[in-house]
Amino acid sequence: MLKRVLIANRGEIARRIARTCARLGVEYVAVHSEADTEAEHLFGAFARAPIGPAPAAESYLNIDALVDAAVRHGCDAVHPGYGFLSENPRFAERVLAAGLTFVGPRPETIAAMGDKSTARALMAAAGVPVLPGSAEATESVDALLADARRIGYPLILKPTAGGGGKGMRVVHEEAELADAAAEAIRLGRAAFGDGRVLAERYVARPRHIEVQVFGDVHGAVVHLFERDCSLQRRHQKIVEEAPAAGLDPTVRAALLDAAVRGAEALKYVNAGTFEFILGPAGDFYFLEVNTRLQVEHPVTEEITGLDLVEWQLRVAAGEPLPLAQEEISATGHAVECRVYAEDPAAGFRPAPGRALLARWPESVRVEAAFEDAGAAPEHYDPLVAKLIAHGPDRATALRRLRAALGATAVLGLTTNVGFLARLLDEPRVRAGRMDTHLVDRVVADGAAEPEEAAVACAAAMAGLGGPYPDSPWFGGLGPLDRAALDPAAPLGRIAVRRGERERVARLLSRSGRGLVVAVDEVPFDVSGAARGRLWHGRVGPHTWFGLRTGEGYELAVDGYRIALAEHVYGLENDQNTDNVLRSTLPGTVVALPHAAGDVVEAGETVLVLEAMKMEHRLVAPARSVIASLGAALHDAVAAGQVLAVLEPAGDDLVEDHAGAPIAAAQLENERTDHGN
Repeated sequence: MLKRVLIANRGEIARRIARTCARLGVEYVAVHSEADTEAEHLFGAFARAPIGPAPAAESYLNIDALVDAAVRHGCDAVHPGYGFLSENPRFAERVLAAGLTFVGPRPETIAAMGDKSTARALMAAAGVPVLPGSAEATESVDALLADARRIGYPLILKPTAGGGGKGMRVVHEEAELADAAAEAIRLGRAAFGDGRVLAERYVARPRHIEVQVFGDVHGAVVHLFERDCSLQRRHQKIVEEAPAAGLDPTVRAALLDAAVRGAEALKYVNAGTFEFILGPAGDFYFLEVNTRLQVEHPVTEEITGLDLVEWQLRVAAGEPLPLAQEEISATGHAVECRVYAEDPAAGFRPAPGRALLARWPESVRVEAAFEDAGAAPEHYDPLVAKLIAHGPDRATALRRLRAALGATAVLGLTTNVGFLARLLDEPRVRAGRMDTHLVDRVVADGAAEPEEAAVACAAAMAGLGGPYPDSPWFGGLGPLDRAALDPAAPLGRIAVRRGERERVARLLSRSGRGLVVAVDEVPFDVSGAARGRLWHGRVGPHTWFGLRTGEGYELAVDGYRIALAEHVYGLENDQNTDNVLRSTLPGTVVALPHAAGDVVEAGETVLVLEAMKMEHRLVAPARSVIASLGAALHDAVAAGQVLAVLEPAGDDLVEDHAGAPIAAAQLENERTDHGN
């Protein structure tokens, strides 16, 4: 067994790997950037190794710093986790060149599978079904256009070096191809340093099925069954389960066999995942191989009773696979959901920040980046935690996971917990009728954030959390005190503000369970109890958690974050206005299609910002002239920075000799002046 492992990662996966290392008696070294000096993945480590500034490119993607840390601290192996450098063949090569063990596949396997064009060819040669597509990846829009005419529409464009759905674009007709290809090429260059793109036949409403495989240095290869990862947003998974629901046994056997056959052809070593799309008729096609541990590996662990990180460490140490194929069995059903610091109402835009207080459910397995409080830094992927439920059957596992979401409280940080609960309540999910576009359809159906109930909670919180001697929860009010002065609110009134809107709640009566509160003439029964600083209760059918802060109240109502201020007036909205476009997140300018002086139409892109692995388009709210730009291409910008100032553009604008928009009357004056 290995003696000391450097964990070249952060957050929940670093904590997950550390837990297995500790159980096996393997020492581990934890690395951290300047943004993670207090992060919980450092706790319990044999040593803590600083690796650079906050930006990932200068720390967690810094190969020299990571390898130097491993050597300096006497490690004999490096575990890359997932993300960052986990599928970077140069990193694996450097680790091996330093005389260390890389806990993962061989560098040549990582390189071959990291190139989608090479992976397609190798899998086709091994008899694994592949989609009709480009013979070679290219950065030529003309070549992609020729491929598209041969393949037919709809099709999907994929950066050949990509992962996690980044840069993928679905194209439905030829008129869309040039712009989509240019965007995919640009994203590939920016994210992976490789702009080559593949075109493949697009399968409408497929399921996303993947097979966990393991191989050892002695030539053995096994599968650990399949997972269904069809519930995705932006081509990235948010809910995964094992086994796949309702999968025909014949199709399941063929999928598992194809994955093992492909792994054997690659002489695969360590953990890997073969990903497939499954059509409605049961036809399936190879997508890619993820040459690392997957985010969703816990569902496989739950149904098999195995520790996949332990298997990784043992295989890396040269040991044979712990079990043969016939010794591996699956029991029951497991479902996982990913908790992200993101705002589903804003297109799942990342929402970095700090959780002031977190309470994770005790009824299910939790893999979290922090326990009681912690940060989701703007520099990294916004994954905060994973909740995993196991049961004897799928219905039980889903019910347990849904209950666990209801018991989850993350205050001070915007998360997708409320959306996940809504997704698990979706009848199509409960029935197993899922495909990779179902999340988009659920979003399109609209979300009802319980805003009124949240205000009622805030009103109750004022009594619950405030150090008021006459609190309606604790005080001993006389019969003629408030009731005589304000009969409509016998226990008082409380005003709270959310954004620009002030709400007033009337406290009507008190019982042993709580309060009756009226907001906008609608009565709410509010119950609550304290557990330390955290208040927890119900408002009608809604579950709420609350925390009093210096500014007001942080609440989570049915998983939705609602921040309210108490008696705050005159707040101005200093975000984007009709004539000022600001960055909502720190990021990098990756596209600047216009210059100062250009005229842009309503809805036209003024600037594209990349932040937290997503592109954010800033568009003109109306026909405008770009008066000035606050950043240049490739500039790093701060949150709230002014990126463009716009001026109204009337229909009578024309262009001068240099292309700058000016009023027609002004142009006529200039012509007259020139004539003189």
